[in-house]
Amino acid sequence: MVNFLGNFFGNILGMTPSKPHIVILGAGFGGLFAARAMAHLDARITLVDRHNYHLFQPLLYQVATAGLPPSDISWPVRSILSQQRNVSVLMDEITGVDTTRRQVLLRSSNPEHVHLEYDYLVVATGSRHSYFGHDEWQTAAPGLKSVDDATLIRRRILLAFERAEMLDNDSAATAEREKLLRFIIVGGGPTGVELAGTIAELARHTLAADFRRIDPRNARVSLIEAGDRILPAFQPVSSTYAEKALQKLGVEVLTGVRVTNCDADGVAVDSAAGPQRIAAATVIWAAGVKASPVGRWLNVETDRAGRIPVASDLSVKGLERVFVIGDAATVLDTDGKPVPGIAPAAKQQGRYVGELITASILQQPAPPAFVYRHAGNLATIGRKSAVIEFPGLRLSGRLAWWIWGIAHIYFLLGVPSPLVISFRWLWEYLTYGRGARLITGVEEAD
Repeated sequence: MVNFLGNFFGNILGMTPSKPHIVILGAGFGGLFAARAMAHLDARITLVDRHNYHLFQPLLYQVATAGLPPSDISWPVRSILSQQRNVSVLMDEITGVDTTRRQVLLRSSNPEHVHLEYDYLVVATGSRHSYFGHDEWQTAAPGLKSVDDATLIRRRILLAFERAEMLDNDSAATAEREKLLRFIIVGGGPTGVELAGTIAELARHTLAADFRRIDPRNARVSLIEAGDRILPAFQPVSSTYAEKALQKLGVEVLTGVRVTNCDADGVAVDSAAGPQRIAAATVIWAAGVKASPVGRWLNVETDRAGRIPVASDLSVKGLERVFVIGDAATVLDTDGKPVPGIAPAAKQQGRYVGELITASILQQPAPPAFVYRHAGNLATIGRKSAVIEFPGLRLSGRLAWWIWGIAHIYFLLGVPSPLVISFRWLWEYLTYGRGARLITGVEEAD
């Protein structure tokens, strides 16, 4: 309050004006790299997120399959930005944006924070699951976007084996046991491929000796993709390699198959062979995403996935000093194609917006239009193979798996103890260990 009154009367009396206030919504890759790009700017930066941690999403599937604990891929935002004195962090939920008054509306119990005024606004709130108009499927088929999602999926996977172990060994329980030991992943992108391969290895190796009445190796994993091949963003040769690698792990790869319904007993699908019902106790959704409600907040039009089309400087048309980046934005590259919603793209956009705002505040020439530099596509298939596509180079197999691991540990954001995670991965690689096989939490259906 003292600072507010001082700035208020200082402006009236012609004294030194208050520092520009930059509000960043979202502590993902885009938001954090925007903040870091303004580390030396004489301004006030407020970063708002509903969680107090930054999540390393590329490794989220490892938590969902009991490979890593959540604490290995999540770090407190305040800790990450603790040395950047021009940044304040608010853990709060966004309810809207008043672009006329230049205020962010928060669901806060602190009256000073309910209306957060800004001079510049950066929206980097990411995406959530898209069920293509069937949000009722979410209960039966959770997606993988948060730590809570990952621990819920881990719980369901491990409980399926535990419940199968408890069934009697008679013919009456056969159908129920088969349903419990059937795992379906919907969506053949990198997340779906990584989940399918890792669940197959979990059943065939990690859990193989842990049970007495069931053989976990009898578990069936099915990967369902509506398109004609998995990993559609990759070259066809990489898709073919990935499909064969999954099949070697025992994964059933179903392409050209569209899911028409999801419920607690499995999925209904439609394909060239006609409609079919697949019974499964565990269904995981990896088929689509949509942006956070940024279009509603800013009262602007969006595309079908809820993303806001932005200008070449990542600003929103008709809104002064408002920028949208990452999964919440539709950004076109130099060929007119949408920039992929991956971590390197969000990092580049965040850094660009930070530099642009810095130039604006310092009254310097603005940087040229944003240009996305594609670093490549990466996807892992179990513990022994991966596919990597760098500009001018394509790799697959075990070497690609190691490069994939190094890239994720060292070249993305915020790993405080890379050697610890590296040694943990190496130990799991040699022993098929899964050190985070904890069943935690309670669901209403339990």
